[in-house]
Amino acid sequence: MDKIYGFTHYSFFTEMSELATRHGSFDLSLGLPDFDIDERLSEFLKEAAEKNTYHYEPLAGSPLLIESIIRFNTKRAHSISVTNREITIVPCATFALYTSLKSILNQGDEVIIIQPSYYTYGPAVVMNGGIPVYYDLDGDFTIKWDLFKKCITQKTKAVIVNSPQNPTGKVWKKEEWNQLYELIKDHDIYLISEEIYDTYCYDEEEHYSSFIHPGLRERTFCIFSFGKMFHTSGWKVSYMLASECLTSRFQCHQQYISYSANAPAQYAIAKYLDVFDPDINKKFMQKKRDTFSAMIKETPFLIEQQSEGSVFQVVNFRTISKSMTDVEFSKWLTIEKKVSCLPLSAFYNSRDNSDYIRFSFAKKDELIIQALEHLRKSL
Repeated sequence: MDKIYGFTHYSFFTEMSELATRHGSFDLSLGLPDFDIDERLSEFLKEAAEKNTYHYEPLAGSPLLIESIIRFNTKRAHSISVTNREITIVPCATFALYTSLKSILNQGDEVIIIQPSYYTYGPAVVMNGGIPVYYDLDGDFTIKWDLFKKCITQKTKAVIVNSPQNPTGKVWKKEEWNQLYELIKDHDIYLISEEIYDTYCYDEEEHYSSFIHPGLRERTFCIFSFGKMFHTSGWKVSYMLASECLTSRFQCHQQYISYSANAPAQYAIAKYLDVFDPDINKKFMQKKRDTFSAMIKETPFLIEQQSEGSVFQVVNFRTISKSMTDVEFSKWLTIEKKVSCLPLSAFYNSRDNSDYIRFSFAKKDELIIQALEHLRKSL
């Protein structure tokens, strides 16, 4: 696994999935769903093909979709009040993260990244002239705010937060947002909040967005993903919420990079968002989490903290091997025991080993059951 100043090569992530295919293993490594999307969404896309949806949409996005987003967020448990001047439709969350950084960073500015984190964060900072400053979470995956405070310097320009978090499944509550605000309120520090798994908060927990927080709202780029919500990542449509001022700065750069997102998909998503029930989505994925959790308990793996959100579960593997690194163990499990996973160290720039691996439960029920039944018998 090659790591160079903020970069973790994505080839390692795909390597584990390719290993699973090559060895006929059950693939629980990547968060790519293997089940069908809602038939209504497919019908709306067919409808889009029959309409005049083959030209560019406006820079901000389809007015139809923007109005649907406003209605959708108003109806949520923690209602997000937003205007059409605070919404930008983007091709994907990675684009939104990169362009948000492009909008605020000067050469040498520092950006705090909470690890473990998704592999794109560090590179996006570096490619925009910034310097990643990593705050490492320990085994309980909770922030020690006195230690986090030490990461803040005069050069700090932004903090990147992901909630619900990939890979740990932790969900930020209002109290965490309050803690962060208290630390940055007297500084010129922005927040980039990736909330792409917002519809997957479990056990009666409701997603609390950073964009609700009255102190953080004016300094936040808040990123959401229709690809994650509707299992349509290949359609390349996501959205971002930001104040009018930050939205203007973001779109100034966006016009030179992508301009707009997939027009037919924007139409289909706009129509579907008005009939979409996030509670059904949540229960659908929580059932998969619960199935995974119940069956993994019949193996030597240890769940120290059940996933609060997202589509991932981290487990401790040290009762099975104390000598192998997490990378070695992940490859061994994939090749020899026929179930693919990812090592947690792949989500750290500063670590080459850990006691943990990550599984995805965004899979068909039969794949989850077959994979864990196989592990129960073979470990």
